Amino acid sequence: MLVLTRKKTETIRIGEDIVVTVVQTGRGRVKLGIEAPAHMRVLRGELDVLEPAMSGLLDTSFRRNVGLPWELVHEFGNNINN
Repeated sequence: MLVLTRKKTETIRIGEDIVVTVVQTGRGRVKLGIEAPAHMRVLRGELDVLEPAMSGLLDTSFRRNVGLPWELVHEFGNNINN
């Protein structure tokens, strides 16, 4: 594992296509912005563990019409200015 120290607005590049930016720090938390190609799924670790369970629990008609929660985040994005 590579461990790096970064300050607000500083970035980390992963390969050619991924950029991680420190957006905000404070109160024991760090807010990161992640820029990645659209075909690459980016999930928080706890959501990756829940994905198989949620897929089985969601009604199939909901999935067909609306999409899974992590697909909605990918489709609509996340506005870091809010």
